[in-house]
Amino acid sequence: MRYFLLTALSLSCTLASAQATKTPLTPKPGTHTALLATTQAQTYGAPVTTTGAVPVQQLKTVLAGRDSARVKLVGPIADVCKAEGCWLTMQPAPGQMMRVRFKDHAFFVPKDISGKTAVVEGVVVHETVSVAQQRHYAEDAGKSKQEIAAITKPVEQYNFIADGVRVQ
Repeated sequence: MRYFLLTALSLSCTLASAQATKTPLTPKPGTHTALLATTQAQTYGAPVTTTGAVPVQQLKTVLAGRDSARVKLVGPIADVCKAEGCWLTMQPAPGQMMRVRFKDHAFFVPKDISGKTAVVEGVVVHETVSVAQQRHYAEDAGKSKQEIAAITKPVEQYNFIADGVRVQ
């Protein structure tokens, strides 16, 4: 609690100083953590801070050849379950998606947060996703019957089980 109060006090002093000098506060380009530190956030599930969060694009480096690891990642949300907000996706590399589900289905996220920045904390696993499971996710995402029918092969994908999610 003390850390939160000190951080909030420091942020308000910085904002007041920036307003007084008419200098805009700009986080370092490309640092989602800097952006998260300067704007309001909503947390779902277990509390999540930005401390130690690694950009989702560095996932492969973080895993270092392992199939799973406990990690904290930050990056833009690509898509969200349109049915209930029961999962979201992030893009660790071009053409590759990582599905983020929520531990024990204990919480959901808003369905309108695509494009926002999130910090997710939990366990990531590289695994094969069946055709049936992919089709289920496609239905949840509101895909057309043609798009769903076009899913015919299992895919290798990173799946993330989040203890908590922090959304800007």
